Amino acid sequence: MLSRGTRAELLPLAALLAVTAIWGSTFFLIKDVVTRIPVVDLLAVRFALAALALALFVGPRLRLTRRLIGQGVGLGLLYGGAQILQTLGLAHTSASTSGFVTGLYVVATPLLAALILKTRIGGTTWLAVLLAAIGLGVLSLQGFSIGYGELVTVIAAVVYAGHIVALSKISTRETVLSLSLVQLVSIALVCTGAALWPTAGSPRGIVLPDRPADWLIVVYLAVLAGTVTMVLQTWAQARVEPTRAAVIMAMEPVWAAGFAVALGGESLTLRLIIGGLAILTAMYLVELAPRSRNRQQEYAA
Repeated sequence: MLSRGTRAELLPLAALLAVTAIWGSTFFLIKDVVTRIPVVDLLAVRFALAALALALFVGPRLRLTRRLIGQGVGLGLLYGGAQILQTLGLAHTSASTSGFVTGLYVVATPLLAALILKTRIGGTTWLAVLLAAIGLGVLSLQGFSIGYGELVTVIAAVVYAGHIVALSKISTRETVLSLSLVQLVSIALVCTGAALWPTAGSPRGIVLPDRPADWLIVVYLAVLAGTVTMVLQTWAQARVEPTRAAVIMAMEPVWAAGFAVALGGESLTLRLIIGGLAILTAMYLVELAPRSRNRQQEYAA
């Protein structure tokens, strides 16, 4: 039976794992729906609905200050900008390469944390980061070259890492819902601006789903993969250091591969198993092993 303290320590880990599981479940859905809706249009509709859903939920509990609005807008600009950069890069590189390069935020996060927050990163954590990067490469890469698409996606990965670092610094237990809402509104505005940009979006304006099945997918992407994940990530990162959060969030492609095998008809390969085990080992090193050692020391004392 877990003690109350142990449960409190593991809850942020469980929340981030839930976030990655939901994100992972969206890959084969998005792969289908973007054949009918431009990617930037999908992002605009998704995050607008996500912001609306959270606004209806928060209601009178919303507590905004000028400082919180400024922080939320900054975080939203980072996340929205990373989404647009990732989408732009994806148009000039393969999906597998994009997935790997984007996942390199797991490497960029400790570097930014050390540079900006002056956080000391231990040897075990660097080993976990390296293992996670290797796991991402094994899972994702099927050939690699450096070009415009890869360079833009590297920038997206660094911006994602900046969002993780900033969110861990800014988020507090009291501001989770309000900060999440301001972020979602800002992301929606960034994505809508990109969708309406003459050279990026559709010449007809923002394209909406035209069939019930596509609307169900968009609502799932908005409410679960938008509203719920934003609140869970903001809540968890008020309690988890940015580097540890990044390593745990590297589980996203593992979940994506699992859903693709279970629901998307893909085969379970040795590459998926090795890549997944590397990321699971990284997560154990950075999160579970230190907790286990601390409990053993407590029992010995």
